[in-house]
Amino acid sequence: MTGPDVQLPQRATALRVGPRAAVVLALASVIGLAMFCWPLLLPPQPQEVAHADQAQLLFVLLLPVILAVVLAEVSEGGIDPKSLALLGVLAAVNAALRPLGAGTAGIETVFFLLVLAGRVFGPGFGFALGNVSLFASALLTAGIGPWLPFQMMAAGWVGLGAGLLPRRVTGRAEIALLAGYGVVSAYAFGFFMNLWFWPFAVDDGTQLAMDPEAGPLANLRTFVLYTLATSSLGWDTGRAVTNAVAISVLGPAVLVTLRRAARRAAFDAPVAFTPPARPLPAPPVEATAPAPPAEAIPEPTTEPTTEATTEPTTASGPEPAVPRPAPGLATLSRSLEKEREH
Repeated sequence: MTGPDVQLPQRATALRVGPRAAVVLALASVIGLAMFCWPLLLPPQPQEVAHADQAQLLFVLLLPVILAVVLAEVSEGGIDPKSLALLGVLAAVNAALRPLGAGTAGIETVFFLLVLAGRVFGPGFGFALGNVSLFASALLTAGIGPWLPFQMMAAGWVGLGAGLLPRRVTGRAEIALLAGYGVVSAYAFGFFMNLWFWPFAVDDGTQLAMDPEAGPLANLRTFVLYTLATSSLGWDTGRAVTNAVAISVLGPAVLVTLRRAARRAAFDAPVAFTPPARPLPAPPVEATAPAPPAEAIPEPTTEPTTEATTEPTTASGPEPAVPRPAPGLATLSRSLEKEREH
């Protein structure tokens, strides 16, 4: 259990799987599983064994079409340039790692990075990385053949399962979980890769050959003995040990590096395209009446000033002014006298 202060490992969805893509992926996985298990589901009759290779050829031609449809549906939700670049880089690294251990006691270094990348970037990215990695490595190692589509599908399942592991496991428990998953996926990969061509790998009449007249359970028991004797104790065990050691030793550092790349890439950040801001229109200019011409302000004229005559003053001060009769009263008295005379 994780406490409230324990931070769960971040999972960046570099390649989102929508509802429709999930349905297509599930159907393609069911069809692919049927193609792997066809010797148990539809065992050829004795008279049809000679023509059973036609069914094998049909599966080889049909499986790439199914993979193409699945990848198209997975990327239908939109794969941005960052996810595409990361997918190319990791696929190139896986393609370069595979030749280092191919042909040496089952040591295959291509799966540990596939498991870690599926853990960090999600199941859709893990499925796509498994397919692209095996295809690119086949181009480098001249490993193109009828087995390639089956290898691509099985590797895609490995990356898909790593992305579906529970997230609430952290620290050393997470490394132990991934190492255990690497061991299980290594044996499962070898099991399915042996199953699809088992009827043609063993001569008829031997104890490990498929019996067309036997039922599915009897043939499954025979196949388990075949894969234990030819592959599981050798190649599959070497692949499982390689995955467990690589994930235990390099897993913590690789997980930190991949999660740092996921944070910087910000796959989960919503992308919004906003049109450029348009400049605001200028406010309309109101028509103003022309200002009336300024009235001519008359310049002040200076009138000649008469100097006041100074009257002589006595030592005691100026003489008192003598009051004079108002001219209006005299005029009024004259007009009254003239009216009396008339």
